[in-house]
Amino acid sequence: MAEFQIGDTVLYSVHGICTVDSLQPRVFGGIKQEYYILKPVYAPESTIYVPAKNQDLMAKIQKVLTAEEILGLICSMPEENSGWIEDETIRKEQYKEILAKGDRVRLVQIIKGLYLHQKEQQTKGRRLHITDERFLKDAEKMLYEEFAYVLQIEKEQVPAFIMDRIGYSNGSLTE
Repeated sequence: MAEFQIGDTVLYSVHGICTVDSLQPRVFGGIKQEYYILKPVYAPESTIYVPAKNQDLMAKIQKVLTAEEILGLICSMPEENSGWIEDETIRKEQYKEILAKGDRVRLVQIIKGLYLHQKEQQTKGRRLHITDERFLKDAEKMLYEEFAYVLQIEKEQVPAFIMDRIGYSNGSLTE
């Protein structure tokens, strides 16, 4: 199980980029144990408590990517498959798992698949299902916060930065 140091910047599941504030004993539900206390970078008023001995929750904490890793991921975006899963039940389960694990390549696939599906739905005069909209929002939040933090740009600048890096000027990440 990974150990984190006070001051480390990490990605914690759908909560996004956090700083490890401390590791200290806390009592929750009458049980005293060690907790990593995380402070979300983009929501500093929030605090997240992660039990240090809970392997499932600890597995959701990851070191942030380096700038080189992010640029490599951006360059690979046009070649990534869309990750679209036709069966709604299977899609929900797999997308939940991907978001929980924070696999950046798979997050790119979710975003790409949902953008393509959204475009297709718009041509039919429809919208994405609410669940799919939520998955898209969560995947973008995770990826864009990390990219913005590491590349030292604003979150709102991330889509334009990505499009510029991969040479798209038509406003679409998926063509």
